[in-house]
Amino acid sequence: MRTAAIIVAAGRGTRAGGTSPKQWQSLAGARVIDHAIAAFSSHPAINTITLVLHEDDLHMAPDGIDTVPGGPDRCASVFAGLQRLTDEPPDVVLIHDAARPCIPPKLIDNVLAALTIHGGAAPALPVTDALWTGAEGRVTGTQDRARLFRAQTPQGFRFPELLAAHKACAGAAADDVEVARQAGLDVAIVEGDEDNLKITLPADFARAERILESRYGHPPRQRI
Repeated sequence: MRTAAIIVAAGRGTRAGGTSPKQWQSLAGARVIDHAIAAFSSHPAINTITLVLHEDDLHMAPDGIDTVPGGPDRCASVFAGLQRLTDEPPDVVLIHDAARPCIPPKLIDNVLAALTIHGGAAPALPVTDALWTGAEGRVTGTQDRARLFRAQTPQGFRFPELLAAHKACAGAAADDVEVARQAGLDVAIVEGDEDNLKITLPADFARAERILESRYGHPPRQRI
C-alpha cells in the first residue's frame, strides 16, 4: 500500500504568539514543523511527504521535502496538496497538521491499520469534561457530552475518494473528515492520544517540549 503524507502548514497561527507563525517557532531544539516532518519521514510505511506552506514560507522548507503553496483556507490548502500527488497517486493519504509535533508513531500505525478496512479513519478522544452553553459571560445551559469527540490528525483516506470529495466540496469545512462525510464517505474513529496536542496558545509550547523530551530524551534535536 503506497502511502503519502500531506503536512498542512499554510496558516498564520496568531493565537500562539511570537514573531513568526507557530510552525516555524523553536521547540525542543528544532522548529515545530521539523518535529512533525520527522514523525512521518522516520515511519517505514510513509513513502512520500508533501508540505503545504504559505507562499511566503516556501523558502523555509527543509531541503529535499516536496512543497506546494496553500490556499486561502485549510480545505484549499489540502486540495492543493492532493493535486500535487495526482501524477503518481498513492493508495492512501494521511493529512496532518504541522502544529501537532508530538504525534506518536503508534498513532500513525493505527490509522493505517484502520484504512485496510475503512475508506477513512481519524484519531479522536472522547469528551470527558462537562460542557456548558453560555452568553454574555454567564452559563445558559448544559450540553450532553455523550458521543462527542475531540478530533485529531493525521486523518487518513483512500486517495481517490478524498480527492473526489474535495473536488465536490462546495464550501469551507473544519477538517477532512467533514469533507469526506459531505461526500458520503464512512470514517472510522481511531483512539487518539493525549500527547498528540495541537499547539494553539503560548503555553502549549512548554507542554509539547516536555512530551518530546520525555519520549526521545534530551536533546530532542537528535531525532531531527
